[in-house]
Amino acid sequence: MTRPPTAAQRRVIDAADPATGRLRGTASGLAALVRQGLAFRHPRPPHDHFLTPAGHRIREETTAEVAAPAGTSAPAGSASGVFSARVGGEEGVDVGPSRTREVHSAWQGLLEMRRMTNTGGVTDRPCAWERTHLVQAAALALEEAGLRPAGTNTGTGSGAAGYRVRATPQPEAVAVREPDAEALRECAVTLEKAGWQVSEHTEPRTGVRYLLASPRRS
Repeated sequence: MTRPPTAAQRRVIDAADPATGRLRGTASGLAALVRQGLAFRHPRPPHDHFLTPAGHRIREETTAEVAAPAGTSAPAGSASGVFSARVGGEEGVDVGPSRTREVHSAWQGLLEMRRMTNTGGVTDRPCAWERTHLVQAAALALEEAGLRPAGTNTGTGSGAAGYRVRATPQPEAVAVREPDAEALRECAVTLEKAGWQVSEHTEPRTGVRYLLASPRRS
């Protein structure tokens, strides 16, 4: 689990440009945020640093804490202080309004990251950050679309329903599994709309259908 940001790091995050997520700080401080997945370094000069979706979520969380009455708690699922998209298989999946807001905020941050780093500012295809965080990026697209992540049940009953996004040995590809055939097709359509190349495959031994998804480059 990623460590919560320090007080100094929170000050840098809070001071980020509210529109672009651009950060100001020392080289070592910004590098630490990059290592924690809260910021990324723009690949083109002047190589400024910007918040990732997780960084945007922490910034909004801090703003909400300032605005909230004393004694209120942070949104469920954010106890670590760092947003994480639901990849499937987590315990206590929150589907309430607070989680919906968290996911929407993270998705908007991701779209802004695409605009800032993709050539021509296009937002219809994944950016470099997504290609280095494949599972989280794909899961965020699915969760933002309102699709249901799987719970902890690994059987075949109703508790096994929902998507699971997992890494694969293939470069730049994730596997998406969903026991319901119609829901699996919804996952495919959602990822394609989010700029991913998707193909459907069958497990040789079990006959189970699953998706392989890769970030589209053009």
